[in-house]
Amino acid sequence: MKAQLRALIEQGLTALRAAGTLPSDLASPDFVIERPKERAHGDFSCNAAMLLAKAAKSNPRALAQQLVDALPVSDAIAKVEIAGPGFINFHLTATAWQQQVRDIHAAGAAFGRNASGKGVTVGVEYVSANPTGPLHVGHGRAGVIGDCIARVMAANGWNVAREFYYNDAGVQINNLAISTQARAKGFKPGDAQWPADAYNGDYIGDVAASYLRGDSVEVEGQTITGKNDADDLDAIRQFAVAYLRREQNEDLAAFGVSFDRYFLESSLYSDGKVEETVAALTAAGHTYEEGGALWLRSTTFGDDKDRVMRKSDGSYTYFVPDVAYHLSKWQRGYTRAVTELGADHHGSLARVKAGLQALDCGIPAGYPDYVLHQMVTVMRGGEEVKLSKRAGSYLTLRDLIDEAGRDATRWFLVARKPDSQLTFDIDLARSQSNDNPVYYVQYAHARVCSLLRQAGEKNMPHDAGNGAANLHRLDDAPALELLRELSRYAEVVEAAGATLEPHLVAQYLRELANAFHGWYHASPVLVEDAALRDARLALALACQQVLANGLDLLGVSAPERM
Repeated sequence: MKAQLRALIEQGLTALRAAGTLPSDLASPDFVIERPKERAHGDFSCNAAMLLAKAAKSNPRALAQQLVDALPVSDAIAKVEIAGPGFINFHLTATAWQQQVRDIHAAGAAFGRNASGKGVTVGVEYVSANPTGPLHVGHGRAGVIGDCIARVMAANGWNVAREFYYNDAGVQINNLAISTQARAKGFKPGDAQWPADAYNGDYIGDVAASYLRGDSVEVEGQTITGKNDADDLDAIRQFAVAYLRREQNEDLAAFGVSFDRYFLESSLYSDGKVEETVAALTAAGHTYEEGGALWLRSTTFGDDKDRVMRKSDGSYTYFVPDVAYHLSKWQRGYTRAVTELGADHHGSLARVKAGLQALDCGIPAGYPDYVLHQMVTVMRGGEEVKLSKRAGSYLTLRDLIDEAGRDATRWFLVARKPDSQLTFDIDLARSQSNDNPVYYVQYAHARVCSLLRQAGEKNMPHDAGNGAANLHRLDDAPALELLRELSRYAEVVEAAGATLEPHLVAQYLRELANAFHGWYHASPVLVEDAALRDARLALALACQQVLANGLDLLGVSAPERM
C-alpha cells in the first residue's frame, strides 16, 4: 500500500514540476508515508508538502492542496484530507484493502519479503558460547534472537551467513581440562583434591567417564578419541572441548538453530591472525609502549581511554582476538556484520570498534552492529527456577525445551526487545489458553485448516476463482479490520530487518491473530451463500499464509491441528 501511494505522490510531484509550481530540476525529498496513530486521521499520512514548501515558496498547507489536486485518480483512494501544518492524509477504499487478498495469494510464501538488502553479504554471529558446559537459558535467548535476526535479514534480501565463534582458548578451557582430569582421577566436588576453579556440574563426570572409556566424538568433520589415561591433560582438554561442542550443537539443533560456519578462537593464534592484527595496528601508528605493555590509542576512535593490547608478560588482553576475528569477517567478504551478545559484554564493544577503525583498512565506522540481550528469569509455580542438577549452577536450555517445548521456548525468548529483562513463565508457556501468545497465534493458523476440513466434509469445497471474484463482499467492519492488519505485514518485516528487532514480528502476529479471531467469531464462514463463503475462505486462507510466513521468521511451527 505504501508503494502504491508513493507512486501516486511522485506522479503528483511530476505534474507540479511541469506546471511550474515546483522547480523543474527539484528532486523529490525523502518524504515519509506512515500510518497515523489515530484511525480518524486516515489510513496513511504523508509529509511531502511540508518538505517542499520552502522550495516552492509556499506555505505547506497551500502546497499540500496543490499536490492533492495534482494526484491522479485512483480506485484505491476514497478521500484525501489536509491536516495540521500540511500533512496529507489518505483514506483508502474497501477495494484497496480487498486487493490484499489477491496479493497474498499471488505471492504465497514470498509475501512480505523484499530486496532492500540487495544481496549484500551480512555475517550474523550468535550464541558463541564457551565449550565448557551445557548451554544455559541465556544462550538460548542469544540463539533464537540471532537466528531470527538472520531470518528477517534474509527476508529483506540480504545474503546471510550464520556464524558461531567458539571461545576454545583461555582460562575457561584450562579449568575445563583440570575439572575433567580431577573427575577422571576419581575426585568429586568437596574433596580436598578438587581444584578451586573447577566446574562442579555432574556433566563433568559424564565427560570424564566417556574419555576413560575411549569413546570417539565427531564434531565438524574431526574425530577425537578418549583414552584410559588420566594424566594426559592435553588429550583430556581436546576430548572435553569436542564432547561439549558436540553436545551444544545437539542442543541447538533441537532448538532449531543452525550455522553456516563454526570459527575457533584458537585458530586466530595458530594461524597467526592475532600477531598480524597487532602488527597492522602498530604499522598504522596507533599503538605505543608504556610500562612494558603495548597500548592501543583507542581514544582516537571514540573509546573513553586507551587500552592495553599486550601485557608486560607478553599475553594479549581479551579484546585483541576479538579485533582479529572481526577483521577476518571483513576479509571474508562480510560487508556488514551483526554480533549478538549478552549485555555483560557491553564494556568491550567500543574498544573492538576502535581497533577495527585503527587498522585503516576500509572497514566502515560502526562495524560491527551489536545486538545485546538481557538476562532471563525462569519461573514455575510462581517461584524462580535457577538450578539444574546436571549443570550444577544454572538452568540449561535443554531443561527448558523439555519442559516448555521448542515452539514456546523460541517464542518466549524472542518475543520481547533484546535489551529488556525477560521473565519466562513455564506454566504460561505450557498452557493451552488465549493468554499464551504462541498458542493463540498457532491456533489461528490451525483454525483455518479446520475450516477447510469442515468445508470438505460439508461438500462446500473452496472455489478460489469465485472467491477472488467476490472479494467486494468483504466489506463489513471485522473483515476490513483484518485486511488492514494483513496489509501491515510487509512493513513489519521491513522494520524488523532494518532495526534488527525480530520481536516486532511476534508482536504483529499476536495482533493479527486477535483480528482473525475477532473476524471469525463475527463472520460465519461456511454459509450457504457460495459467493460470500468463497470470499471469506479466500480471506481466511490469506490470513493463514501470513501467519505461516511470520511464524517461519520466528522458527516456530504453523500446526494444522491443535
